[in-house]
Amino acid sequence: MKIALMDSGIGLLAAAAAVRHLRPDADLVLSSAPATMPWGPRTPEYVTAHALACARAAAAYHPDALVVACNTASVRALEALRAELEPELPVIGTVPAIKPAAAGGGRVAIWATPSTTGSPYQRRLIEEFGGAAQEVTEIACPGLADAVEHGDDAAIDAAIANAASRTPAGTDTLVLGCTHYELVEDRIRAAIGRGTPGPVCFGSAAPVAAQALRRIGAAASTTGGGTLTVLHSGRVSALPVAAANYAQGRALADAVLAAG
Repeated sequence: MKIALMDSGIGLLAAAAAVRHLRPDADLVLSSAPATMPWGPRTPEYVTAHALACARAAAAYHPDALVVACNTASVRALEALRAELEPELPVIGTVPAIKPAAAGGGRVAIWATPSTTGSPYQRRLIEEFGGAAQEVTEIACPGLADAVEHGDDAAIDAAIANAASRTPAGTDTLVLGCTHYELVEDRIRAAIGRGTPGPVCFGSAAPVAAQALRRIGAAASTTGGGTLTVLHSGRVSALPVAAANYAQGRALADAVLAAG
């Protein structure tokens, strides 16, 4: 079994690690274009063109499914990706986990890129799925995805502190509306919690990984040995150096070493 994942950069590590956890035997193809990121501020046409390029590069490896492990690409380019690749290649998009986050009631905050925050797409999700929550607040996080991409700890801390200062006190639940943010979930929770355990965080990686397996009729497994192929703008590469800064990146690298 082979699963491909695409993103602008290393945000796909969270979903890739989730797939690896469910199916250690799966061969993974990680296709990104880090030189073109961040995609958040770009036009729909720009995002669609680069998302298609990443998807085509991954599709050349004949995966059983393609995970669009990027909120921006899912918003801007999912329709175009499915039109070109399905039904031969199932395409699984990423949606902010607003529905499960709001289901428990309480105060919900959604951290997302500036372009996604306040967008008609996110507002529709809030209207459709956020009704059970006592309050839903959208928080733009300028610079956070880019800082995570480059493993810049100082910039990560500054971006998180900025967003945390604008997150209402008493927030019970936090939606991580960008896949890059899941790589620094612990730091986000600590900044909002200010000495308490912090809010419950809802990301997309685990649900998307499970959905990918469902789409191809594959069950979870404990057997290992899956390979890892990394593509940057279609060229075979290695995991970026910054991947080692995050638990998900280290887990992927360790699994490959263990597989020999």
